[in-house]
Amino acid sequence: MHALNDAWAAVVAFMASGGPVLLLIAGLTFFMWTLIFERFFYFKSGLKRDVQGAVDTWEARPERKSWGAHQIRYALVSRVSEKIDSNLDMIQTCVALAPLFGLLGTVWGMINVFEVLAITGGGDAKQMASGVSMATIPTMAGMVTALSGVFANTYITRTAQRETQLLEDHLTMDH
Repeated sequence: MHALNDAWAAVVAFMASGGPVLLLIAGLTFFMWTLIFERFFYFKSGLKRDVQGAVDTWEARPERKSWGAHQIRYALVSRVSEKIDSNLDMIQTCVALAPLFGLLGTVWGMINVFEVLAITGGGDAKQMASGVSMATIPTMAGMVTALSGVFANTYITRTAQRETQLLEDHLTMDH
């Protein structure tokens, strides 16, 4: 219990050292990774059901060569592809916002440094160091969030493209 309290105190101290922008970055990171994990879980569980439903619907058709059949095939692929691509744009937006939030933290911290300079004339080194810390930590946090999101987004996007292509390959026009 004591170790848990120490760990929580360390987290609170770290969040305070980065200013209010660090809380914003933490919320963005949590939201982005929630969406990423949702995509991982969908690819491991729900995707198979959706693909099998589309394949079963297609296989139940007696003819597959007419213009109408092509449109039905296109609609089946589009419906499953829409589910496959769900939340990808939101993840990409979070990746793009993370370094911008980090930059906002830099500006916030530097404003604190300039405020200390204006009030004390540069005589309070501890307060100035606190402002520099408040400028640096959110910048790093924003970049770490963006980099981790880029790697996860690349993997998810490639998986989505591959799964869409596999679905198109499964819906053959051989009848």
